[in-house]
Amino acid sequence: MSTLEFRTVPSVLVEAGVTARLGQVLRERFPLQRLCLVTDRFLHRSGLLDAALVSLRANGWTVQVIDDVVADPPDHVVLAAVEQARTADTEIVVGLGGGSSMDVAKLLAVLIGSDQPLSEMYGIGNVRGTRLPLVQIPTTAGTGSEVTPISIVTTGETTKAGVVAPQLYADLAILDADLTVGLPPKITAATGIDAMVHAIEAYTSKHKKNPLSDMLALKALSLLSNNILTACRDGDNRPAREAMLLGAMLAGQAFANAPVAAVHALAYPIGGIFHVPHGLSNSLVLSHVLRFNAPAAAGLYGELAQILVPGASGSDEARTQALIGYVEQLAVDTGIERTLREVGVAQTDLPRLAQDAMKQTRLLGNNPREVTEADALSIYQAAW
Repeated sequence: MSTLEFRTVPSVLVEAGVTARLGQVLRERFPLQRLCLVTDRFLHRSGLLDAALVSLRANGWTVQVIDDVVADPPDHVVLAAVEQARTADTEIVVGLGGGSSMDVAKLLAVLIGSDQPLSEMYGIGNVRGTRLPLVQIPTTAGTGSEVTPISIVTTGETTKAGVVAPQLYADLAILDADLTVGLPPKITAATGIDAMVHAIEAYTSKHKKNPLSDMLALKALSLLSNNILTACRDGDNRPAREAMLLGAMLAGQAFANAPVAAVHALAYPIGGIFHVPHGLSNSLVLSHVLRFNAPAAAGLYGELAQILVPGASGSDEARTQALIGYVEQLAVDTGIERTLREVGVAQTDLPRLAQDAMKQTRLLGNNPREVTEADALSIYQAAW
């Protein structure tokens, strides 16, 4: 075996309804007082956070809520949040929400006590120093951000950049299925498929694929595929919701160690330019990237098909086709958009998407098959 290093968060708590006693949970673990809760305005105003805020204050926490987070957060939103948190002398950061809220929370935790500018952190391993204590609580079963050392930021008008560093791993990830109950079917579907993409790409990653990430990816795909349709059709089904949360977290642990590739590289420009949610962007190109990768990855795709399409048989190529058929049918069954034109992309936009995708060198290098700009354009054309 080649050299293997596996990292993840030191503690995970899975308990439905646990955020109603969040103040007590954190008081038992952190001898601090001034807490910054990072979320988005919709969650704050919806009342979903009320029980957590009551519990925090009842247990002696001084709480500042920063709810300025938006999807695909721009760097100026991150920097403004840092100034708010510094003014409040924040001692601990809690991210509660979707991937964007948790990504901003990570950057707050490393920036608040640092003189290193955000612009110097982009890339892999460029964060200097340490961070404040960090707790992550997802409200969707998709990004796995609660267990990854990655934060994605929109820089400029449309370009996304990533900060990847071990300091971004949280101290504690909390999975509370009650926070995902009632999530709309299309959001459930898109975030669930996003998590499945994490597992698929981790399992086939050209770099750092390893037995631990493989095990996590396979278990994640089993949990996600067996529960996604139930969660979409019955939003109040707590066992299905909890299985989705756990599956998304396991997929996050997998791709934190065996990084994602061309599906994400081609999805980022769709989200950055057209403001399409990240999970849906992944879903729109997924089957087409799988088809492109098949000549180089059919053996691995065939193994994944055994989980997603238990009846699949025959050659690696035949089982790969069954896998592609499964993800295409999943989009049909969940009712999400299936083509780029459905989300406002014009055919004349495709060359620009291909050009932007080629900037995602951090991701493209992990793909099992080399992707040229012409290849990217062909994939977008197939997805259009």
